[in-house]
Order: sequence, then C-alpha cells, then structure tokens
Amino acid sequence: MDRKIRVVVIGASGRMGREVVKTVLTESDMELVAGISRTSGPIDLGKMVGFEECGVKMSNDVEQALTETRPDVIVDFTGPQTAVSHTNLAIRLGIRPVMGTTGFTPQAIAELDKLCQEAGIGGLIAPNFSIGAILMMKFAAQASKYFPNLEIIEYHGDQKLDAPSGTAVKTAELISEVREERRQGNPNEEETIEGSRGGYYNGFRIHSVRLPGIFAQQEVIMAEPGQALKIRHDSYDRAAYMPGVAIAIRKVMTYSGMIYGFEHFID
Repeated sequence: MDRKIRVVVIGASGRMGREVVKTVLTESDMELVAGISRTSGPIDLGKMVGFEECGVKMSNDVEQALTETRPDVIVDFTGPQTAVSHTNLAIRLGIRPVMGTTGFTPQAIAELDKLCQEAGIGGLIAPNFSIGAILMMKFAAQASKYFPNLEIIEYHGDQKLDAPSGTAVKTAELISEVREERRQGNPNEEETIEGSRGGYYNGFRIHSVRLPGIFAQQEVIMAEPGQALKIRHDSYDRAAYMPGVAIAIRKVMTYSGMIYGFEHFID
C-alpha cells in the first residue's frame, strides 16, 4: 500500500488491547485512528500505554467510532459475547476484521465468510496469534500421521472462561484433518470420577488445567510402543502475540473472505 493501514482497536483498555495499541503505534506502516472501550473515559491512547500522547482519544461507541474514522482494519480481543456483532458491523462498513476472540461456531464462520466475499474484503478469526503456538499446532498435526495415539493438555489461568481453549480446539481440528478417528485406551475403561479422562474429540482426549499464576501453555503428548514424543509451547507474556497481530493486519488487506486460523498466514 502507498499509505498507512488505518487501524481501530476494540477493547483497547484491556490487557491484550493495550498491547495491540503499542504495536500499532510502533509499526511504521500502520496508523492508529481509534481505540474503543465501553468502560474507559476519553484518555489519550498513547498516554494510556506509557507512550507520548498520540492525539487519539478513547471512544466508547463502536459504531460511531468506525463510521467516523473509516479504518481499514479492526483488531478485536473483547470476548465471545460481542465478537459476532462487532464482526458483522465491520463487514457491513467495509472494514476488515481481525478477531482474537473465540466462540464462533462453524456456521457463523461460514456466514461471515460469505459476507466478506460479497463485500470483497478479507477477515481473520484466530484462536491464537503466537507464531510459536502455530508452529506447535503444525508440528503436532504432521507428527500425528506417525504417532496417532495422542492427548492434548492445555494450561491457562483460573479466570479463563472457556474450556478447552480455542488453541486446543484448533490443534485438535488440524490433527483430525490428517488422522483417522480411532478411539484410544482400554475399550472397557470406566471413569470412577466423572471427567477424569478429559474431553473426547475424534478418538483422543483434551485436558484443560485452570490455575492462578499460569499464563498459556499447551502440549501434545504422543506415544507408540517403546517411545513418546511431546510437542509443547509456552507463552509467558501477551507480547508473544504481537508479531502475529502485525502480520495479520498486513495480510488481511490482501485476502478476500473470512480466514479461520492464523496458520493460514504463516508460509
């Protein structure tokens, strides 16, 4: 592009939103044109994240801010309760949505893809923007061709609302694309405590750990007679997601349709 990509951050006062604001303010090919938070006053966004004042004030009205600033892209890390409505609004206004929220059903994604195609714009729904996490998913899917007996364990803080995580679900989906369904374990096994074997997905199990002080980790454990393979990724800070967010903002400008999964943006 000959001009900077105009970006609005929805949920800008949140922990992820603040990191996105920092990223957009420091990328030379991007321009922050608005930040939106329903709970914050009209603070300067640069000052909010510890930078010099940038001249962009926080707004609390999504539709008004998008209509007035006409951005190219929105980045939204708010939550599943608002994700679909924000995505629909952005598409209706011809704005490319980059959604870091979970909770989209396959039917909703298909409908949003249709709307994006009709509008001639791209969009992205990504359970995880960490490049390391995406590589973990890709490696796990590749390895599952040779190690089909596996389980997924994901770890998050105790305030996370959904279980399993969107990353775990996406990992399971990628594995299931190349691994035929096969039920693991003893066919006569019995849970003496309900749920102790974890959630069932396409023949294997997903386990969710929720404890205070944990940020985001996931491992895929694979085993065959006489050997085991563990593929693990650990995130320690929200800054880990920001290189991926910057890539997404740029690449969504070149796509048409709604893309599900950041792995499609990694060559």
